[in-house]
Amino acid sequence: MKRLIERIIRTGTILGGFLFSFILPQILPAQERVVIAIQPTLASDEMLTKAKPLKNFLEQGLGGKVNVEIYVPSSFAAVVESLRFGHAHVAFMSAWPAQLAVQLGGADVALAEVRQVIIGKEKKEAPYYFSYWVVLPNSPYQNLQSLKGKSVCFPSPISTSGYVAPMGRLAELNLIQTTQGKEADPKTFFKEVLFGGGYGQCWQALKQGQVEATVTAGDIPEKLYNEVISSTRIIEQQGPIPSHAVVVSKELKDPLRSRIIGRISKLGEPEHRSLMRSFISSIFVGFKPTTADEHLGSLNNYLKLVGLKYTERL
Repeated sequence: MKRLIERIIRTGTILGGFLFSFILPQILPAQERVVIAIQPTLASDEMLTKAKPLKNFLEQGLGGKVNVEIYVPSSFAAVVESLRFGHAHVAFMSAWPAQLAVQLGGADVALAEVRQVIIGKEKKEAPYYFSYWVVLPNSPYQNLQSLKGKSVCFPSPISTSGYVAPMGRLAELNLIQTTQGKEADPKTFFKEVLFGGGYGQCWQALKQGQVEATVTAGDIPEKLYNEVISSTRIIEQQGPIPSHAVVVSKELKDPLRSRIIGRISKLGEPEHRSLMRSFISSIFVGFKPTTADEHLGSLNNYLKLVGLKYTERL
């Protein structure tokens, strides 16, 4: 009898454990998960460390019921890929990668970053900015047309403000042409083209006489911008150029989609801005609801004019 009772108890324990493990997940909803990709600007480990306060802020605002994971891909192109194939649901991206995420992955632009930029000599808070062709004050060149056959410095071939928009302006003025299916080549107009690796490097190249013109932009560090503008003469400008954006995968559905976008928007409140400024955008002010057509319209126009392709492999 004793053995029979023990057997019943053991059977009941096993059965109870089975029922508990089977029924409980049906009663308690699984925790939702959102993966946020951040365009790499620092070493991955450093970015993940700096992202912890942001992760906590987002999770707290979602009632602790959503697990937020921060993902730092190895390259700008990898951010696009992560959205395209559903490895990430949300991404903080610069304009050109955002455009690619929309074009290639069917993603949506939900928010435009409002930043403190300089337009001309005036500080403004805006989701756009301008870039400028500059020459030294004593230069004989008065406009872009007069730079034909001269030497110039672009910051980077994947810079929206430092290459795409300036090339687009050349096309708007009919100074360069694009053959169907091919990229516009600046060397069809300029004698020598240097990619300096940054705005500071191009400024040094201009100062040292290595080139006769370069480009600067209203979203670079204020000290560098003021130094360049006070020491040069603007001969042309291009824009408006879209700021960074928050891009959302088509796989992220409502109501979670609206909740996460709403929580990200609150990063623009004065007491929370430091979470963005610490490692994503040092001139961040807030977010503005937008769409891809509205925010990326000018960039799309420049890309159509010059046919440029993003140089990282997609």
